[in-house]
Amino acid sequence: MKYTLYLLPAALLSGCMTLSGVYELSLQDKDGKPLRQNMTMVAEGSGIYTMRNAMCSAHPGATVIIKDVESGAELKSESPYRC
Repeated sequence: MKYTLYLLPAALLSGCMTLSGVYELSLQDKDGKPLRQNMTMVAEGSGIYTMRNAMCSAHPGATVIIKDVESGAELKSESPYRC
């Protein structure tokens, strides 16, 4: 029983972090304007975290917007992300 209490949260969290699909990442400044012309990248699934971290390393203080390529909808669980 004791082990179940430890494993249950870990299992639930790992299920929440599983993403599928193709996402477009773009940067905005603090005013909501695009940071650079054509500064968008595409990542698949959980690769958004690697891309997001790389973009934040290059542009601290920016905001990353993540959208689903197929639907165009913003990924509400991860976006917007303030670097």
